[in-house]
Amino acid sequence: MPLVYHWSHESHSTAGYILMEWLEGEATVDTEEQLGQGLAHLHFSLSKHGYGLTSDNYIGTLPQPNGWREDWVTFLRDQRLGFQANLAEKQGMLRGKRKDNLYRLLINLEKWIPHQPGPSMLHGDLWGGNWMTGPKGAPYLIDPAVFYGDREFEIAFTELFGGYSSRFYDAYREISPLSPEYEERKHIYQLYYLLVHLNLFGESYGSSIDRVLSRYV
Repeated sequence: MPLVYHWSHESHSTAGYILMEWLEGEATVDTEEQLGQGLAHLHFSLSKHGYGLTSDNYIGTLPQPNGWREDWVTFLRDQRLGFQANLAEKQGMLRGKRKDNLYRLLINLEKWIPHQPGPSMLHGDLWGGNWMTGPKGAPYLIDPAVFYGDREFEIAFTELFGGYSSRFYDAYREISPLSPEYEERKHIYQLYYLLVHLNLFGESYGSSIDRVLSRYV
């Protein structure tokens, strides 16, 4: 990631700034392969405290509550899916069948999600616009929403909106293969980011959420 030289944020205000290393470069034939390899090695960084992070942070402009949990299902249900569901309900975008199906899914989450996958360090917001090419074609991750969780949660998001080539996935899997159950659970992991987008951008993401829920409920 780019080096951070200085930052400032005024309490109880949206004003602030961050002074970072300037990076620029052109992609080479192996840039995305390096990206996949680098992400796999990032995911080898494991937490001794469980799932989450010491402090809360943000995903986009939305709060992202953390804290530490010993169980991944509990963390995913309460600090990720459930929290965004509550925000959507307050905005009137989670009601009726959608609301019922989502809360039924949360109750039965352990049917698809493992309790104790490795608590890997995650970028947390790895869509295609949150990495860039630096000097000599080296890939850099930017704008993270860091926490420790199931590494497959991160891979699932990279697939949601696209922007990654087969070279990226092949390089990642060569170092860190995905579980046989990944395809079954990835849509639940993508549901978190769809809820985030619902809360940020509105009902245009509602039908995608409904399709995910219909797979599991």
